[in-house]
Amino acid sequence: MFDLSAPPEGFVENPFPHYDRLLREAPVLRQPDGSVLICRHADLNAIYRDTTLYISDKKLAFAPKFGPGSPLFEHHTTSLVFNDPPLHSRVRRIMTSALTPKALARMEPGLIDTVDRLLEGLSPTPDLIEDYASCIPVQIIGNLLDVPMEERGPLRDWSLAILGALEPTLSEAELEAGHAAVREFKAYLQDLIARRRAAPGDPETDVLTRLIAGDDGGQLTEIELIQNCIFILNAGHETTTNLIGSALGLLHDHPDQKARLLAEPALIGPCIEEVLRFRSPNQFGNRETAAPVTIGGVEIAAGSNLHLCIGAANRDPEVFEEPTKFDIGRKPNRHLAFAGGPHVCVGLTLARMEGKIALQRFLNRYPDYEISTTRLGGGRIRFHGYATLPARLTKTGLT
Repeated sequence: MFDLSAPPEGFVENPFPHYDRLLREAPVLRQPDGSVLICRHADLNAIYRDTTLYISDKKLAFAPKFGPGSPLFEHHTTSLVFNDPPLHSRVRRIMTSALTPKALARMEPGLIDTVDRLLEGLSPTPDLIEDYASCIPVQIIGNLLDVPMEERGPLRDWSLAILGALEPTLSEAELEAGHAAVREFKAYLQDLIARRRAAPGDPETDVLTRLIAGDDGGQLTEIELIQNCIFILNAGHETTTNLIGSALGLLHDHPDQKARLLAEPALIGPCIEEVLRFRSPNQFGNRETAAPVTIGGVEIAAGSNLHLCIGAANRDPEVFEEPTKFDIGRKPNRHLAFAGGPHVCVGLTLARMEGKIALQRFLNRYPDYEISTTRLGGGRIRFHGYATLPARLTKTGLT
């Protein structure tokens, strides 16, 4: 019925009608390769919270995909997202301690300044991805690790190549681009880490210094340190870019909702939550079964790879009233865009703050923006967003 490794025509550009059909007809669907596609909100919610039956370790799945010992294999089997305790617990504890409400409050003025400078520099016909949405998380995550401003140029391309390797199918060129990006990123970070060891920063604001120092649970190995720095820089980049780009696209395409937000600025928080639900930046997660399980009447063997379809779960009519409607005032909004359980996104509060500030300040300045029909989708299954978002701007709002 549906093969994620060979999806039907049009799926990459607009997967949502296919998700709706899967929810109706086959919410738990075995794939030709033996993996299983899971679409229901309740099933994803239960899987995320059970770390005994469902594990995040992907060594068995990634060995044939990337090649054992390859750069991509080393990265994706060492980073936080594809690990279980004790490594997951150690890295997450350090990262969480660096993203406290107090720390985020200190970051907000710098974020506002970054956004305002970008807005001031926009041409009348910018690409809102290249010139705006993608620039914000690169600077914010760069600030978290105190990456020198003049060294941030390659970060986005490295991120796109490494995360792109998580797509269900890869060409040889995409695979090699991913390997090359990991090699180059590692070499850069080895040098940056050496410099930071020689001249440590303030651990209250510099996550890299904090990661190097470790905590009461011990220090990370050099490989763990490097690969989780790559993870931090990548995880906070593409998803937040997609969040901001999708918000701008959705409000343009739903002028009634844009007018509502302009009239009621306090809806900015619920608006961001609805963008996260309606166009989840990350459409898929993965788990592996540690023992035989039965989900939705389907028996699944131990060691099976599960594709957790976040994009479908966020349209589940059992949870969301009128799930195909974009409603910026939706309450409640129990979306799974940030996953759940022990692996819930560690940077969710930062992502929300970036999205709210980027969207609100853009609308204050350019409430009548127009997006061209030549916009281009991101071309990916796992990560959903725009590659380009050409716009025409007229400064009629607040400055």
